[in-house]
Amino acid sequence: MSKTILITGASGGIGNATAKFFQQKGWNVIATMRSPKKETELNQLDNVLVTRLDVVDIDSIENAIQEGVNKFGSIDAVLNNAGFGAYGPLEAFSRETIINQFNTNVIGLIDVTRAILPHFRSNKSGTLINISSMGGKMGIPLGSIYHGTKYAVEGVSEALSFEMEQIGAKVKIIEPGMVATNFVSNSESFKNEEGIAEYVEIVQKLKNIQSASASYASPVNLIVETIYQAVTDDSSQLRYVVGQDAEMMLDNRKKMNDDEFMNMIKGQFQL
Repeated sequence: MSKTILITGASGGIGNATAKFFQQKGWNVIATMRSPKKETELNQLDNVLVTRLDVVDIDSIENAIQEGVNKFGSIDAVLNNAGFGAYGPLEAFSRETIINQFNTNVIGLIDVTRAILPHFRSNKSGTLINISSMGGKMGIPLGSIYHGTKYAVEGVSEALSFEMEQIGAKVKIIEPGMVATNFVSNSESFKNEEGIAEYVEIVQKLKNIQSASASYASPVNLIVETIYQAVTDDSSQLRYVVGQDAEMMLDNRKKMNDDEFMNMIKGQFQL
């Protein structure tokens, strides 16, 4: 009997590529997104259910899970992938944007998790995969609220792993570096506060670095293959670092003290 994975944020990027990869591996896929009527590829594939799930809408979460169970019988894995990145000076963001960032990247992830846990507990099995980032272990300039959400995902996931072990389930954290997707261009907020002169230079430097990031960004399929490994390797491994940049940066974060690491980041940004 084929296994089933539910994926949030499957309209593009990592989520979309993961849906296609698991389908090719013989899995049933519940590919969820905010606007399923716009999807033109996944709904043409066998054993793929495309349905609506907005992580800030609890009813849509519960409906998508129930629809998936009704169609495929059970859900074996959930990929919490939906999210966006807001970058810019903290004081430039509206409170609404800050709340939206945390509601999407943290509260939404928690709500999806809470909705699937009774199913995993009933089955005495299940794997939860949470997309974090190397930015869940370190911060770069102008990423205060985005990194805040990813640090939260790390803490929630690590603590949750002890609970999930009690019900026969697992949680896995994926920590990619830069990824060759349109995540940055699709991110709902890059706040360039031109009215505050002190921030203009650092904002431009971040933009330059993001523009140049394609040269060292990991291909999306590397992240997808790591997700598949995390779901299928039957290990108790909690974290999966993906990409040479993430491996290097997180290794430096472990070896360096705070001053050394912060000075390295300042050097990269020419601050």
